Amino acid sequence: MARVVVDVMLKPEILDPQGQAVQRALPRLGFDGISDVRQGKRFELEVEGPVDEAALARIRELAETFLANTVIEDFDVRVEDTAEEVAP
Repeated sequence: MARVVVDVMLKPEILDPQGQAVQRALPRLGFDGISDVRQGKRFELEVEGPVDEAALARIRELAETFLANTVIEDFDVRVEDTAEEVAP
């Protein structure tokens, strides 16, 4: 089984009020030096079988028709390494 990640973000020209609210709050919380924040969505899909080009094409179609509003959002599809990660 493999994990495919679909990241969905507002297009750069689209206003992001939630990202702006976070960016404005950061200095009050002691986090200086952050000039911009954009908010997005992440979808993790567990895929049975091999993730070949046909499977990725089908997932891109899923993202374009269901996960993202392509009028105002861009999306990226990638296969994520599912190896166990050790926290520092």
